[in-house]
Amino acid sequence: MNHKLKEKKKKHDNSEKAKLITIGSAIAFFIAISPYIFYLYESFPLEQVWETKLYTFNTSFYPTLYMAAWIFMNKFVPLMLLIIWFFTCKHWWYHVILIPISMYIFQLFSSLNDDIQFIDEFEIYYIIPVMMIVIPIVYLIRLKLFDKLVHGIDIDKIDKELKEYQDKERDL
Repeated sequence: MNHKLKEKKKKHDNSEKAKLITIGSAIAFFIAISPYIFYLYESFPLEQVWETKLYTFNTSFYPTLYMAAWIFMNKFVPLMLLIIWFFTCKHWWYHVILIPISMYIFQLFSSLNDDIQFIDEFEIYYIIPVMMIVIPIVYLIRLKLFDKLVHGIDIDKIDKELKEYQDKERDL
């Protein structure tokens, strides 16, 4: 019976490793082809309307579809790479990557919005709420790590000791 459990666990571990290798390979593939994804804008015409059998592209805001695709790719590819970095980063500060991600998201949507007059000018005001949430969280994580690793202070241990003292006081 014990041998069967070990075999099952080994098969499960091998399938997990295969899954991780597949995901890692897909991520590496997208990073490797990111320059090609970026240069897809060159396939768009130097016109405002592009008609194909399946669809019709029309831009009224940009002078050409080529320029619209260039601006879109300038926002999309860095956003894609930042999202990959965010989900694969193992550092304690990885939440800070959310700030440039939010910036590129706002820039991407403003580049697609035909009604907007100025692109890449006011996104900082939309990012401020994200920064107000992310920066304090990262700073608190940094403080806890700094206290624990540099000063040798374990906040959880201190909290447990305080709770023990409170419990003793209640019992008296």
